[in-house]
Amino acid sequence: MNRIFGRGKPKAPPPNLSDCIGNVDARAESMDQKISRLDAELMKYKDQMKKMRDGPSKNMVKQKAMRVLKQKRQYEGQRDQLAQQSFNMEQANYTIQSLKDTKTTVEAMKIGAKEMKRAYKDVKTDQIEDLQDQLEDMMEDANEVQESLSRSYGTPEIDEDDLDAELDALGDELLLDDDSSYLDEASSAPSIPEGVPNDSKTNKVRHSPRLPNRPTSAPDLTNACG
Repeated sequence: MNRIFGRGKPKAPPPNLSDCIGNVDARAESMDQKISRLDAELMKYKDQMKKMRDGPSKNMVKQKAMRVLKQKRQYEGQRDQLAQQSFNMEQANYTIQSLKDTKTTVEAMKIGAKEMKRAYKDVKTDQIEDLQDQLEDMMEDANEVQESLSRSYGTPEIDEDDLDAELDALGDELLLDDDSSYLDEASSAPSIPEGVPNDSKTNKVRHSPRLPNRPTSAPDLTNACG
């Protein structure tokens, strides 16, 4: 059958918005290029008209400039239409892509919900609570063991009042240690003589005989004889 009737032509793929947007943008760019060339031509005619006097020649140049200006206006209108078409297709394409992304997101959420349900089936809340209770009991037992090992024994019993009194006294002793007024008193005391007294002088004073007191003047004997 293929030899007789030949093979059918493959069907063209359906139009794609992205391709259409690319084609429209290319046409708009070609319009911009044409408008740029017409602008250059208008500037040339405008310069010629400035240098020419009024007359038939100037009118001919003016008519050419008017014709070029009309073409420019037409190209500008077509460019604006193409730009609007490209914008509309871009908005439609954005909406389609957003819907596709939303669909993908919803499907992923459904798959995630199914996986979460499967995971919850394997997890039992009662077992978790029992496990937590067991861990708490074991921690309490471990604390009791540590307290038992750190228990002190063989130490004498001391009254708390005695400990308080000793603590207060210890505070007074610390205050006395901080007091440095005794250093001032020691610095103001008289200095101790450095030399040692001579032994010979002291011995002379100690062993010399004490002489009796003698009269300083002779007594008056005349009165006594008479």
